[in-house]
Amino acid sequence: MKVPTIPRDEPERPEGIPKTEEHRFPCDNCGGDMRFDPGDDRMTCDHCGNTMPLPRARAPIREIAIDEGLTGAGAEQEETRVLDCPNCGAQVEFDPDVHAAECPFCATPVVTGTGINRHIKPAAVIPFALEEKQAHDAMNDWLGSLWFAPNGLQQYARKGRKLSGVYVPFWTFDAQTETRYAGQRGDTYFVTRTVMRDGKPVQVQVPKVRWSPRRGRVARFFDDVVILASRSLPKTHTDALEPWDMADLAPYAPQYLAGFRAEAYQMELRDGLTEARARMDAVIARDVRMDIGGDQQRITSLDTRISDVTFKHVLLPVWIAAYKYRGDTFRFVVNGQTGRVRGERPYSAWKIALAVIAGLILAAIVGFIASQSG
Repeated sequence: MKVPTIPRDEPERPEGIPKTEEHRFPCDNCGGDMRFDPGDDRMTCDHCGNTMPLPRARAPIREIAIDEGLTGAGAEQEETRVLDCPNCGAQVEFDPDVHAAECPFCATPVVTGTGINRHIKPAAVIPFALEEKQAHDAMNDWLGSLWFAPNGLQQYARKGRKLSGVYVPFWTFDAQTETRYAGQRGDTYFVTRTVMRDGKPVQVQVPKVRWSPRRGRVARFFDDVVILASRSLPKTHTDALEPWDMADLAPYAPQYLAGFRAEAYQMELRDGLTEARARMDAVIARDVRMDIGGDQQRITSLDTRISDVTFKHVLLPVWIAAYKYRGDTFRFVVNGQTGRVRGERPYSAWKIALAVIAGLILAAIVGFIASQSG
């Protein structure tokens, strides 16, 4: 059965500008809104419990030539209604009827009218695989493993406050590269030297490096170099959620977003490409060092030819908790596909003080025992 969408009335738009994307998925049993059920590939009605299967689309996910994306000539555009957070700057899609909410990234109350965000339409999505309870349990386990974390924060986080399921924007890039290089290979060898130790001559082996010139070529195809397109979360957080299993990417369908929020990207495509190139260059340099061989390597020049560059705008699932604790905001993120956790943590001064005192007492006891035995 095809899930219908309910268009909302809006003023006429100039020709060539797409209508704002808004989707509702009414339950065919009671008329309530259905949501995507993580891990089950189905839609569920929270009102009456009715379910409906949501089979994965089998259509291939289109890779877009980078020139088309940079010029806007071949990348499909869409417009969505977003709320802007005045604190962290996040632009998150909300129900258009909601004008008061809390930012999932920093827990700041957001009371504002909805704005319009026009952007490249997502090509693919990794649907949520973990339910909110599973993500909450993973976060609590992570909190319990932290040394010197305040008990108050752990208790506050464990009170059962819901996490927000947010689809975070990423760019992925594919590229074929061919690099010609020049450098030097260093091979270690040893020579015998006589040195004086305690007034006596001693023979020792001294390492030396023999350098020889090297030239060559390496080639590599990069598939799905994943670049965070959000500035609302620290990069250290999202990097720690890797790796993502990109084999789970499904062609974008708005049904996957039902019941969740989606963040609009803040890093433009051109900037994402620059970061992707830096990552590629680091991998290419490693390939060159392996190709040179030897015990040490020196790279004097690299000439990389890059071709067939394509990209996708994808949405990846993240459960987010932002807690206000003693005036400060602490964020925890859970990979909605794998359950990996990362977050910010405060330190308990009194726990650290107790640990220091305990260490001093233990050292004093050990010293006393040692003095008595001597």
